[in-house]
Amino acid sequence: MFLHTTLIVDTFAEAFRLRFARLLVTAHDAYWLDAALRAVTGYGTSVIGCDAEVGTERLLDAGDTPDGRPGGLVSLFAFSTEAVGKAVANRVAQCLLTCPTTAVFDAMPAEQERIAVGSHVRFFGDGHEKTKVIFGRRFWRVPVMDGEFLVEETAGVAKGIGGGNFIVQGRSLDAALDAARRAVEAVAAVPGTITPFPGGVVRSGSKVGSRYELLRASTNEAFCPGLMGREPTSLHPDAACCLEIVIDGVDEQAVAAAMAAGIRAAVGPDVPAISAGNYGGKLGAFHFHLHQVMKPA
Repeated sequence: MFLHTTLIVDTFAEAFRLRFARLLVTAHDAYWLDAALRAVTGYGTSVIGCDAEVGTERLLDAGDTPDGRPGGLVSLFAFSTEAVGKAVANRVAQCLLTCPTTAVFDAMPAEQERIAVGSHVRFFGDGHEKTKVIFGRRFWRVPVMDGEFLVEETAGVAKGIGGGNFIVQGRSLDAALDAARRAVEAVAAVPGTITPFPGGVVRSGSKVGSRYELLRASTNEAFCPGLMGREPTSLHPDAACCLEIVIDGVDEQAVAAAMAAGIRAAVGPDVPAISAGNYGGKLGAFHFHLHQVMKPA
């Protein structure tokens, strides 16, 4: 299959079940919102080594938030509800409680499975914290130096999908970087998805296992241009560099739509091929075949 001049390799992305929470973070203005979002999503790239995969799903105008201030939806993905709960509690306490002017709302109040947020952070108030029910939901007001930190007592947790991906193969480093940026921008417009890696892009694509017993994952040599001729390769003969876009989403439809949007944006004369990463179907229950994902295109 070709999309314009780019070969869409007949392979699949292998994804797996994760749990996720979604927080709505607001702040006084765009500057402090950006500071809060950068902090809370930091070191949230891969569940291989991080507490969660975290990203800003989208920004919200002041008219679309509960307190009439600029906001952003943050999604946090991990393997279990317990792991999501720990990541949310730690990141809210360390990154959002500390950031001037922020407030935190649960963006999935209808979910029955709940984790502690404000009921964890409230203890920082040292007995001066107060509780308040607003539009039928319980919040905590924690006194801080700029006034108070308003945070919802709990947050909902739902089933999601992690590890959707595609691999952009460029004729040069510049070509791969440009294509990857176009892809990330396109994925950002798809509701219910995040690209948790730096700038939405992974240069260190991995495989399961390693010759070193302590590692659960290691470099995917089939996509390393420096190893061509020394190891079996999955790179197109005209490719000099490749970069991976990893997508987490609320369901299969969201991940497939994000993959299709990203691939369509990435293709071009300087991108000879687009592939995907999988582990032979042995790791994840969700297989996104590129040809099927791209059929509407």
